[in-house]
Amino acid sequence: MPLMPFEISICGIEELEPFETRGVTHLLSVLDPETPEPESLGLLSPTHRLQLRFHDVIDIRPGQILVEIEQIRQVLAFGRDLPMADGHLLVHCHAGISRSTAFTILLLAQALPDVPSTEVVAEIVRIRARSWPNLRIIELGDEILGRNGSLVAAVRARHAEYARREPRFVRLMKELGRDREVEGLIF
Repeated sequence: MPLMPFEISICGIEELEPFETRGVTHLLSVLDPETPEPESLGLLSPTHRLQLRFHDVIDIRPGQILVEIEQIRQVLAFGRDLPMADGHLLVHCHAGISRSTAFTILLLAQALPDVPSTEVVAEIVRIRARSWPNLRIIELGDEILGRNGSLVAAVRARHAEYARREPRFVRLMKELGRDREVEGLIF
């Protein structure tokens, strides 16, 4: 992996407070539509901030809002200047496991277009060991970035690895209606 083009942090809502003093320049918040804005976000003063609201789902489900391709484009535009900004990117979602890790993978893949997708995913897993990237975000981003399915394949391999270590997570994903993420996994 080449030298990181910017500092990356990933967390859940409950972990936001310590970032008040860590020099965050770019903050990407991903919240459920009905979740009030966490008070701890007010403690941060990034120069660039983007907040998205949709549910952590990968397919259409009644009463759930699905991420759309325009939101993926919005995130990639938000992160385009990161490598030149010598910035510190903080991405958070509810638990810091799925939506946040998926978007961070896309932002790093955009910044390092010549780095293999497997290395990009491995770097995000190194930063956030508890990661199960949202497959829909990765599918849409892979298409936009022209990665020809390599990001999807690398994330599917990550899902299989995580499932081997945490088999209960497979049940959780099924309960959440995210069957496509666990279908065909060998673990």
